[in-house]
Amino acid sequence: MNRLENKVAIVTGASKGIGASIATYYAAEGAKVVVNYGSDKEGAEKIVESITQNGGTAIAIQGDVSKSSDVVRLFQETKNAFGGLDILVNNAGIYPAAFIEDVTEDSFRKLFDINVLGPLLTIKEAVKFFGKTGGVIINISSGVSITPLAMMSEYSATKAALDAITISLSKEFSGKNIRINSLLPGGVQTEGTITAGITGSELEKSIIAKTPLGRIGYPEDIAKVALFLASDDSTWINGEKITAAGGLYGL
Repeated sequence: MNRLENKVAIVTGASKGIGASIATYYAAEGAKVVVNYGSDKEGAEKIVESITQNGGTAIAIQGDVSKSSDVVRLFQETKNAFGGLDILVNNAGIYPAAFIEDVTEDSFRKLFDINVLGPLLTIKEAVKFFGKTGGVIINISSGVSITPLAMMSEYSATKAALDAITISLSKEFSGKNIRINSLLPGGVQTEGTITAGITGSELEKSIIAKTPLGRIGYPEDIAKVALFLASDDSTWINGEKITAAGGLYGL
């Protein structure tokens, strides 16, 4: 079943982890996918190669979402390659943990530039490229936006801001046939969590213990929900915060 047949999708930060999985699932359902990346060109090209080898259509486009000139170029190159845009997934983000003593002006600005300004800039461009039939925007948020964790004050604040943007824009887009939702993962094992030492740590064990389904999440768990939100199966879902966390935030 090709639920995204002939759709064009941009997935930011898609060279690995959740973004890569979303791009792969979208392509498998017929979408033409732009695998955006900031610096991991090799990772992005591997995802594109995997997609094309499996009969899908994808290209990799570099672009720092916190820079307006990069964002403008990302969308123009997408139009040049595929003719338009139907779906935007704002997945690019960073998630460092820090004690309050370690918070600096630079750390704050870097987090908010990528996690908050980035989605604002990409959404601003996306609405210019959506056709008469409208479009779909999915903001990859986090469960910490509603249940912040220790050492996550800056990161939690960026995701709470992203959720607020989602709700506000769902009202601003009234009558334009543009749907926008936030997708809030719980604990998910990715290359990033492995590198950061979270995988296998006491923190991960604590998350699993609090998750009713009794396991950590995987990128494909989030990708399946992102696929649903991008498809016509979710045409009545708009301005919502959808958690995908195995019940972690339902306690």
